[in-house]
Amino acid sequence: MTEYLTIGTHSLAYEVTGEGPLVVLAHGIGDSRHSYRSFAPALASAGYRVASVDIRGCGESSLGWDGYSRTDIAGDLVAVIRHLGGPAVIIGQSISGGAATIAAATAPDLVTGLIELAPFTRKQSFPLGAMFRMPRYRKGTRHLMGTMFGSLSSWKKYLDLAVPTKPADWTSEIARIEITLGEPGRMKALQAMCRANPGDAGAQLAHLTCPVLVVEGSLDPDWPDPRAEGERILAELPAGLGELVVLDGVGHYPHTEAPDELLAVALPFLARNAARA
Repeated sequence: MTEYLTIGTHSLAYEVTGEGPLVVLAHGIGDSRHSYRSFAPALASAGYRVASVDIRGCGESSLGWDGYSRTDIAGDLVAVIRHLGGPAVIIGQSISGGAATIAAATAPDLVTGLIELAPFTRKQSFPLGAMFRMPRYRKGTRHLMGTMFGSLSSWKKYLDLAVPTKPADWTSEIARIEITLGEPGRMKALQAMCRANPGDAGAQLAHLTCPVLVVEGSLDPDWPDPRAEGERILAELPAGLGELVVLDGVGHYPHTEAPDELLAVALPFLARNAARA
């Protein structure tokens, strides 16, 4: 059942399933909480109270927000956790991985752990050498650039590349995404998120106090070397807080492509860190 949290003159859509320690799921750009359609029920079955959120401008959440930065999204996640009586572990993908970092750094009493899936959590560079040597990285970057200019076709091409192993319902999922992004204002929100600089999240890495699990896919087209990106994130965390898992053959959407593999690495982390909630 969809519920709504009012923030100012806007609303965030979310749904809660299961009982137990609170886990908040936040998706990436141009998507919705539906991307956790296989993963969320498994978490709930494992004994967690799972809140799946449509981040601002996405899914069933309202449009017209003043900003779409990671800092903005972090404030929304903190509001959801407070509303639901946290604390919580946040599982955030892509832009929401960066937002989760900021949420944990700015509200440490409400966040007991982070699982960041293919997170954009640091200021990015675009090495020209990798563009020439690595077709997958070059294509992904090109498609994202097209998306920044409002091309839905480019976004669909990016998704096709970024999800190398398609779930069984992929055709209907792409149709759903296309319909949603066709709603007036949705593509503009996606463009704004594409342009948002992840430096605000990177600036908070050193201030984290809760454990962090970074999950990368070896075939993620967003970086020349996804493992190296994960290692750079860990290097900027306080010593001993972070751990990295790289899922072989997975792209930018571990929760969509490999929910069972993700669950296998997430449950031990949650057992250590969500129990305190």
